[in-house]
Amino acid sequence: MATTLEAVRAEALFVSCLQSSQRPDADEVRDAVSGALREFGTRGCATLVAGEYGEHPDTAASRMSWALATVRAVYTTPPDTPVAALPGRLVQRLAYCA
Repeated sequence: MATTLEAVRAEALFVSCLQSSQRPDADEVRDAVSGALREFGTRGCATLVAGEYGEHPDTAASRMSWALATVRAVYTTPPDTPVAALPGRLVQRLAYCA
């Protein structure tokens, strides 16, 4: 289960323009999260996430899984660490750890 801070960060990453296919590094993820929180606020991010789940539930679930795993990986590593450089098993483990 995600902590409240993880959930807020994951929602912010979810609504950002950053895509998993871009293979963002840790700084890009942090910038995207802080930018979305500045632009939409915590409630605005939650509202946009809910809207995406209502309109596109098939893609929203996989995007949220990516966002949560990325947030967990990025916020436990030093800045400038590319997410792609993290071991796949670590990212998968972080995605399912509570």
